[in-house]
Amino acid sequence: MKKIAIILSGIFLWGTVSAQKEKVLRVHEIGVFIGCSYYIGDLNPSGHFGSLTQPAGGVIYRYNLNPRFTFKGNLFFGNIQGDDAKSNSVSQQERNLSFKSYVRELAIEAEFNFMEYKTGSNKHPFTPYIFAGIAGFMFDPMAQYHNNWYELEPLGTEGQGTKQGGKKYKLTQISIPFGIGMKFSMAKRICLSLEWGMRKTFTPYLDDVSGTYVAPSVIAHNGPMAVTLANRSLVKDPNAGNAMIGSERGNGGMDDWYSFAGVMLSFNLKQRDKPCYSY
Repeated sequence: MKKIAIILSGIFLWGTVSAQKEKVLRVHEIGVFIGCSYYIGDLNPSGHFGSLTQPAGGVIYRYNLNPRFTFKGNLFFGNIQGDDAKSNSVSQQERNLSFKSYVRELAIEAEFNFMEYKTGSNKHPFTPYIFAGIAGFMFDPMAQYHNNWYELEPLGTEGQGTKQGGKKYKLTQISIPFGIGMKFSMAKRICLSLEWGMRKTFTPYLDDVSGTYVAPSVIAHNGPMAVTLANRSLVKDPNAGNAMIGSERGNGGMDDWYSFAGVMLSFNLKQRDKPCYSY
């Protein structure tokens, strides 16, 4: 996180100095995002852009400080999900856990264009770019049982909310978005962007799976449905439940990730002084 802050600070300083040395074009943009979302964690056996990828959308705002440097604000909405049944691993299939969650994200990002870019320009009509920033997001993992959906965080499926399991995880978290993209000038005031970004979170519980199996007598404090959804193993041995207590339910050493990827169409709102290039 410190490295990202240093990199962003360096790019910001570079952009500020460049803006002071020459008259620059400052343009406000608003736009829409249409694409997809997915997550990387214990219940995603297919990795990036697999069968669990879901639709996503949102709105964006850009402030172009100069032809190389842009500030951007995002409000994105998407769905993420995971399912052990879709894994090629027999052990995951036997674990038999699944979830879905609606993700809402508000992010502030900095974009750096590798080439000079200006919407409406024939001289600088496209550029690849990178971005990084900080975001706040909300999620709420749910699981299906007998055609009904249940919120998992209140149930404390790994003992959260009990003396043995400690505090419950928070449904509002911070993430670090970063990624790559490509901008194209489509008309005098229209910009088309293709973007793929990952989000580094600081929680392993996007999917409600991280730690170990807890004794049913402990989870029962959170209600009978907590006991039912905590261990959905397909193993039929009646003694297996007790044998699994304390064994790994998920990979507690790794935090989960989520991603947004898609197309952004933005429109220039206001134009000030034209740029004066010295070459």
